[in-house]
Amino acid sequence: MEEFRNEPFTDFSVAENRGAFENALTKVAEDFGKRHTCWIAGDDIGGEADLVSRDPGDTDRIVGVYPKLGEDEAERAMQAALGAYPDWSARTAEERAGYLFEASRRMRERKHEFSALMVFEVGKTWAEADADTAEAIDFMEFYAREALRYAKGSDLTPLAGEKNEMRYIPLGVGVVIPPWNFPLAILAGMATAALVTGNTVIVKPSSDSPVIGGKFAELMREVGVPGGAFNYLTASGAVAGEYLVKHPKTRFVAFTGSKAVGLGIVSKAGATPEGQIWIKRVIAEMGGKDGIYVDGDADVDVAVQGTLASAFSYAGQKCSACSRVIVHEKIYDDFVAGLAQGAPKLNVGHPTDPDVFVGPVSSESAYNKILEYIEIGKGEGRLVAGGGKAPGNGYYIQPTVIADISPDARIAQEEIFGPVLAVIKAGSYEEGRTIFNGTIYGLTGAIYSNTRAHLDDAKQNFHVGNLYLNRKCTGALVGSQPFGGFNMSGTDSKAGSRDYLLLFLQGKTISEKV
Repeated sequence: MEEFRNEPFTDFSVAENRGAFENALTKVAEDFGKRHTCWIAGDDIGGEADLVSRDPGDTDRIVGVYPKLGEDEAERAMQAALGAYPDWSARTAEERAGYLFEASRRMRERKHEFSALMVFEVGKTWAEADADTAEAIDFMEFYAREALRYAKGSDLTPLAGEKNEMRYIPLGVGVVIPPWNFPLAILAGMATAALVTGNTVIVKPSSDSPVIGGKFAELMREVGVPGGAFNYLTASGAVAGEYLVKHPKTRFVAFTGSKAVGLGIVSKAGATPEGQIWIKRVIAEMGGKDGIYVDGDADVDVAVQGTLASAFSYAGQKCSACSRVIVHEKIYDDFVAGLAQGAPKLNVGHPTDPDVFVGPVSSESAYNKILEYIEIGKGEGRLVAGGGKAPGNGYYIQPTVIADISPDARIAQEEIFGPVLAVIKAGSYEEGRTIFNGTIYGLTGAIYSNTRAHLDDAKQNFHVGNLYLNRKCTGALVGSQPFGGFNMSGTDSKAGSRDYLLLFLQGKTISEKV
């Protein structure tokens, strides 16, 4: 087995790669409007109500239709997962890892098809979609290797007269609730981490991205993962999702999404209904209000480019996206001028165009919410770029920069999840640090500085799960940059790390007299 290596990103400046991706865009479009089924207990399951997935960049285009299932189907999925657990958990780590290696191999062969589907269903640009697929491959490759390592057990201190060992065993049935913004990578990462450690899962995708989730479910089916071990259920989170979170046989919930939904899951999972004999484990990543601090001696041009990339790639719809930039007063005016000049140059449009940098936001509700926040921001500061809708038959918003914002302003404190950047002035490094830490979140952040003492201080005192020095605050890579945050950003799950699989395992110590 080769050492883990991150899946390379596609170089779209190469004509052959551009042509291959264009062909993939054409190919996936052939199935648009198709009605799909869920996969429960190895069976294709339909329903009466429809869950329609539309292209957020062209709302006339239906990407696919899935059934909107309910509690009855959720219970059927639970019974399937419970029934499959004894066999699946008893399989060797090598066998379970083999499914992941085969799935990653097949995804790599068809990676442009997975990426192209995300261009249409969730508005990802070519590069963003390609990175999402690459991360899904990375998760499967990395977690398969880590499962083999954990299967060896833990080193213990020798004790005369006894043979002691500690094994890692699976938890049971888990509910996996991924988000729409990384609908392949995060779904694949959470689901396969649970599977490869011997758990069985029920995956309930976001209603905004059921088609790409279904394509991953088809891949699991194709490589031979038993239907009861992996169940794919498209349904309302408020109905079937809540039913499963509260279910006494649910052993753990792996969730990525908003703070409000995440806290609701934590609360509901904390109850102990009749028949439940364990404390449910919740693995949650809940977003952020990520900041970049730019010091007085920083290279302004470099920091501006890093901030623009962090704030506006994928229309700011990353939990790691920069939504606050805190700038030392010494360079504040020059920095704001750089943002004002750079933001309008970012190409907004449908992401089938390879030159587009900012695609649509995810949905009509998100679109309206973000536009409302922009109006709030105009009243809280000085608009220097953007400020409203962008043209197109979709949910397009101009990259918006609002300067002279107070640290306690709404657009400096509340998660907007869109292409809106608040600019805050700091009189000193110490004040900038205080502002940086002055939110309820703690996911990612960055500092641009040429003062070594400030960089070293930031390592200790900038309170986020992922801190970047002199680079943008997005783009964590599996294996190299374990991802997860503090405070209201979640349980610091550290996806893509050697520790992550422990969240789906429990230790069992065995001692034998010899």
